Amino acid sequence: MSASGKKKNPERFINRDVSWVSFNSRVLMEARDPGTPLLERLKFISIVSSNLDEFFMVRIAGIARQDPDTPQHGHDSCAYLPGQLLARLDRDIRHLTTRQYGTLNKTILPELRRHGIALLSWEELTPSMREQASSLFRHEILPVLTPVAVDPSHPFPQVPNLALELLIRLRRNGTERFAVLEVPALIPRFLRLEPPPGSENGTEYFVAAEEVVAENLSELFLGCEIRECSPFRVTRDMDLSIDGESVADLLTEMELELQKTTRRTIVRLETASGMSAASRRWLIRQLGISGKQVFVIPGYLNLKNMMQIAALPGHPELKDVPMPPLPSPKTPRDKSMFACIRDNGPFLLHHPYESFDPVLRLLEEAADDPDVLAVKQTLYRVSRNSPVVAALVRAARNGKQVSVLFEIKARFDEENNIRGARELAEAGAHVVYGIAGLKVHCKALLIVRREPAGIRRYVHLSTGNYNEKTARQYTDLGYFSDDELLARDTASLFNVITGFSDPPVWSRLLVSPFTIRERLLGMIDRERALSAPGNPGRITMKLNAIIDSEVIEHLYRAAEAGVRVELIVRGICGVNPHALPPEARGRIRIVSILDRFLEHARIYRFANNGNPEYFIGSSDAMPRNLKRRIEILFPIAEPELRKNLDLILSAELSDRRKGRRMIAGNRYSSTLSTRKFEETRSQYVIYEHFRKLHKEAAKRSAVPAGRLTVYREETDRGTNAGE
Repeated sequence: MSASGKKKNPERFINRDVSWVSFNSRVLMEARDPGTPLLERLKFISIVSSNLDEFFMVRIAGIARQDPDTPQHGHDSCAYLPGQLLARLDRDIRHLTTRQYGTLNKTILPELRRHGIALLSWEELTPSMREQASSLFRHEILPVLTPVAVDPSHPFPQVPNLALELLIRLRRNGTERFAVLEVPALIPRFLRLEPPPGSENGTEYFVAAEEVVAENLSELFLGCEIRECSPFRVTRDMDLSIDGESVADLLTEMELELQKTTRRTIVRLETASGMSAASRRWLIRQLGISGKQVFVIPGYLNLKNMMQIAALPGHPELKDVPMPPLPSPKTPRDKSMFACIRDNGPFLLHHPYESFDPVLRLLEEAADDPDVLAVKQTLYRVSRNSPVVAALVRAARNGKQVSVLFEIKARFDEENNIRGARELAEAGAHVVYGIAGLKVHCKALLIVRREPAGIRRYVHLSTGNYNEKTARQYTDLGYFSDDELLARDTASLFNVITGFSDPPVWSRLLVSPFTIRERLLGMIDRERALSAPGNPGRITMKLNAIIDSEVIEHLYRAAEAGVRVELIVRGICGVNPHALPPEARGRIRIVSILDRFLEHARIYRFANNGNPEYFIGSSDAMPRNLKRRIEILFPIAEPELRKNLDLILSAELSDRRKGRRMIAGNRYSSTLSTRKFEETRSQYVIYEHFRKLHKEAAKRSAVPAGRLTVYREETDRGTNAGE
């Protein structure tokens, strides 16, 4: 039964996986948008492929493991049997892939050539270019290649997940054979070639590594006739689900699972369109898969590697105008972070518009400050060679009590997190690797310091990860405070995470799986109860995803009672206002923002009859966030900070340039690529707000406004980040 006491109508909810494909279609819109600079469009082509890889490794793999004819139950299930859902997703993904390659092959690659960046096939290379490519093969590629023959004495190899492979059909001594050759990831995917003699047009030339290998196979297979060579790629089930309650050593169990990845079930095979039907059938038999799992690709496989081209130096006319992170007036360099928090707190930083440096400064000062007694932190996704981990290691070696929850179950970051966790443990930190049955997704830092007036605790809570790289690409909010009640709640949170403590009565924090769902539903219902014709209630939520059917039902009931519901949902959205009566349908407004930065902050605002409540934090409205994770939402009470949140929400709801509006169930409007709407582009509006604050602060302090921290664009940008 639904929360309203009526039998749930499946049409009232959009399936999460169907919604995800729609989200990725909106990512593709960015690649198809002529108002987006050309190399940025190529980035979004790459992001679509990265997102699809993760979707197959986790969601498609999980659905495929289910009985195709058995209904699934839960707060995010609706409408489809697993077999029906797989068929629907297969259709939608194939359509998406066709549009992706059509955009790349027919528009972006030709446009790149016109702008001096040419990705050439082997047939297009001049003789001098072919000689260059063959020389690169002999000196830099050949030494690291390992051909694997397939015959009765050599079984088909265990092909790694997502590796680029070549299937080679050859003839030796009158007998046809097959071999498999991996194109190692350590080789640049696209090899730069010098322009042909006499060329003065300034064009940069590239050829794909697999083409160079394919054209030089005679040096690997002496005495053989090469009949065919075609790329292929397999995607495996990589959902490393471990029952934390049934294993004694979670870290060791995760390491063992990571070692088994080449033997996990195949969920997708991608083959080049040029592969012969006979070779494709042979490959399908060797892999033991169904033909329904095969995607025939009309172009380059693994478009994630297009990031190499998108990140080429130079070409400013083909890239976004730089928006370097701005220093916050709240955290001047001539003042310690502890003094900044005491004197200016509580305060918010909004990344990437504002620099992430103050977070690193706080950790580094804590590591070296003799008055700091303890540092406690949750870590979910950190960068390789993370300065956050380095600061915590230094703090532990300096004798601080360092306690870290390092969530090693963070999907696709398991190896990186295990490495960091071991480094911290070896330095003497107390490391917890996770909680049985729960994933710790909250972002929290607590520092205990001895001061003349006694012990003071400093808190940093965030909507995003402690990762200086993603802080340049994801929009997130970080909150600094020394409020004692908030610090007490945060200390209790760590006691629950690291020990056997029961959850306390929280003063400030809302914490999943204990209180967020109950309070969220309560605030929605309160808005409904307070709503009146002349004074309608108002609920505004900015999230990555909303699919929890109970939360959605309460929002429906609120809209039916007159409440205005505004949802800014970047990704998965299970809400379908068009299933409601017309008067209620018009009260639910859904906007999805996709732009140069990935929208990641979560903001909840409830009008509460003129006494509004604001919360920010790590939790989306998904069953996993509300039931199976440690998450936090925390209140924002300060009027100045609430104005900042209002600015964000207002700008995004008003965005006519990058804001897509839901116009029917799971259907969104297109972007409006005109100068008229450029001034409403929310990310630019928000950046301009912080730029003005920076200028005003620079005038007051006589610090030159041009002294900004400028970061190099990273090549591992992603837009999925469902976390």
